[in-house]
Amino acid sequence: MRKGRAMDSAFWDEIVSFRHELHEHPELSGHEMKTKERIASFLASHTSFELENHGSWLSAFLCPEGAEGAAPIAFRADMDALPIDETIGLAYGSCVPGVAHKCGHDGHVAALVAAACLMEQDPAIAHPVYLVFQPAEETGEGGRTCAEWLAGKGASEVYAFHNLSGHREGAVLVRDGMTQPASCGLTFAFEGKGAHAGTPELGRSPAPALARLQLAAERFTDTEEGMLRLATTVGMTVGSHDFGISPGSGAISFTLRAGTDEDLVHMKETLETEGQALAQRFGLSLSPELHDLFPATMNDARCAARVRACAHDLGIAQEELAEPWRPSEDFGWYGQLMPAALFYIGNGEAWPPPHDPAYDFNDTVLPVAAKMFARLAES
Repeated sequence: MRKGRAMDSAFWDEIVSFRHELHEHPELSGHEMKTKERIASFLASHTSFELENHGSWLSAFLCPEGAEGAAPIAFRADMDALPIDETIGLAYGSCVPGVAHKCGHDGHVAALVAAACLMEQDPAIAHPVYLVFQPAEETGEGGRTCAEWLAGKGASEVYAFHNLSGHREGAVLVRDGMTQPASCGLTFAFEGKGAHAGTPELGRSPAPALARLQLAAERFTDTEEGMLRLATTVGMTVGSHDFGISPGSGAISFTLRAGTDEDLVHMKETLETEGQALAQRFGLSLSPELHDLFPATMNDARCAARVRACAHDLGIAQEELAEPWRPSEDFGWYGQLMPAALFYIGNGEAWPPPHDPAYDFNDTVLPVAAKMFARLAES
């Protein structure tokens, strides 16, 4: 027996309150235990979805009457927050120092639980539905496991959304093909030998290697669609500002970004080859380390067309996304295993962007996202 309830203004107020509760209690990537419990509690009290606890994440399943044997459809929401202080005055501001939902994942979760409630009462849904509440999107560590599990369940297609500032409030945007690039973090740690600053020739300073590797990375500056290759220096350490010491160790870190997974591998290998050559030239040892790997998020053209059709059916405004959104997204793991589409909903033209300390999710787009999910489940 489905629980169900009328989707009146009181219901949407409850969804907003739930989002605010998540915002008040953020958790970092890989630590979303209380968040997961709050989601499970809400779904258990509002829906008849079957819940499954996977340890670090949560899934929910609905099989409408007569849908047995049909190909399942799936939807994903990410749960993690960012290591950023809450600096704006919110009645529901983060109560965890140094941690806040500054990317909108609290809104992604609230929209998906609202969609679950809509699906409960929708007789037009003729497919089994899986909901995935995924951990660790910000570090790229959560998506692969969840995607592999969904593939094992025979999911025929999967959808997710991200809120996007700089676009009309409530408008839906979607692209065919690459919509967010592949990326990774790459650190080169050089080890040499310290010496007196007056006799640097008696040591082996990593400074010349670091400087040359920084210049080598600047060759990756193509940012046009189809040729997106970008190496951003995100950190460099060498020495201690002690004017009597020539340093013996140092490190440089890059974020590499590319339009395809293959281009990302090429960038990584090119810089690693350059780093090894510099280490040999200056008598250093080198330890490269890979971090935060994200595959390119590639939208299936048919799934993207369904997003556009659903927005049209619902009377939701649409905008074109002329260029890919450059931040990376681990939703790319899903698209490697099944047809997938990640779409966007505008926060407003002047809304602060995600990862900005002034950012908070725009609650007015919650019904848009939830109704889009429910409509996609009907199709």
